[in-house]
Amino acid sequence: MKHYDDKLKEQVIKECQEVGNISLVARCHDISKTTIYGWIKAYKKRGSVTPLPKDKDNKVKELEHRLNVVSTENDRLKKLVAEKELELLILRELRDRVNPKVADKVAIALRWINKGYEISLVLGFVGISASTYYEYIKRQSKSNRTHNIAVFNKDTGRPKPGYSYTKTGKKVSDEQIKEWLCNLICGDGFPYGYRKLTICLREDYDLIINHKKVYRLCKKLDILRPQRRISEKSSKHLAKKETISAPNELWEMDIKYGYISGEDKFFFQLSLIDVFDRSIIDYHIGLSCKASDACNVLRNSLRKRNIYDGLRTPKIRTDNGPQFVSKEFEEFCNSNNLIHQRIPVKTPNMNAHIESFHSILEDECYSRNEWNSFKEAYKIITEYMNYYNNRRRHGSIKYMSPNKFHEAFMRKDVNAKAFAA
Repeated sequence: MKHYDDKLKEQVIKECQEVGNISLVARCHDISKTTIYGWIKAYKKRGSVTPLPKDKDNKVKELEHRLNVVSTENDRLKKLVAEKELELLILRELRDRVNPKVADKVAIALRWINKGYEISLVLGFVGISASTYYEYIKRQSKSNRTHNIAVFNKDTGRPKPGYSYTKTGKKVSDEQIKEWLCNLICGDGFPYGYRKLTICLREDYDLIINHKKVYRLCKKLDILRPQRRISEKSSKHLAKKETISAPNELWEMDIKYGYISGEDKFFFQLSLIDVFDRSIIDYHIGLSCKASDACNVLRNSLRKRNIYDGLRTPKIRTDNGPQFVSKEFEEFCNSNNLIHQRIPVKTPNMNAHIESFHSILEDECYSRNEWNSFKEAYKIITEYMNYYNNRRRHGSIKYMSPNKFHEAFMRKDVNAKAFAA
């Protein structure tokens, strides 16, 4: 009897909800419909694919956790409904005005923004860019500034007192503090930033002052040190050329976008290829693509290739996308003893095999179809993926299909030369 982990069950249930066709998802994952129906039934009954713990205390904690998850999802859905209602209200206002001008759109947006709605959300519904909105507001404020320019030039916030106190209660003017700062800069404090200068003022002159005021005075004197440039953290393992002589030595992962014209939205396909035999071991198709989806693809690939703890694991090569630089993905790789290589920026040639597959996928599947729904796209792509792995002949692997070449190599029916990748 096959055993499926909870992560795979959750992934399959999510795909069933997005696609709306259990048979398609069952064929894609090579799982019986009856099994998936059982998972869905358990999910509806318990709110999760994981059974409740038998221990009473743990059971209560798990129930509380699931209740919090449901509550969070409920809040998200309420917010979504509220946003849709706001969109309808704004669209009705725009409908009542024939060919509304930019000024009309800004006026409508401003009214809803002043009511407390998110700026980016309102501007998206009104149909103007943020730059247009802010430029219009800026011009309006300039035209209204002539009669009260003094008011506009006034500093905001509480008035600055112009002095500080010493620990004995003596007043010290800002001009005197500026002179002390200049003396410090000319002496031992020449390499100091405003925070260290604050400490010097407190210790050398018994001054009661905080770092914000010292920053402001240093800025006026133009003695602030330049901001340090923080270099980006590089990956622990940068991709480099490897000699590949067998399957499961190097796997590459990447994401491709597709467009559904009938629903005017995009979907994602994340695929994992074995560089040696060119087979797509596992892939994800969905309306979103998160780090958890990348982990699921990697987890399923290890299961399909029967790679478990103690066995030699493949190296995983990816680009620097958010899914692959995430903490969740790195923790998964570390927990499974996988070496994760990230290619240097602007070097897609280091991920050449998955990029080549995506080129084939675009040419032979995506560009030949115009999809009206996600369900239709999911069906056609899963059929193509089955064709690619099992029937499509590949010139680099003795004109055999990837799965057929993999099986033949494992039986030692064919020989293949090692190559650099």
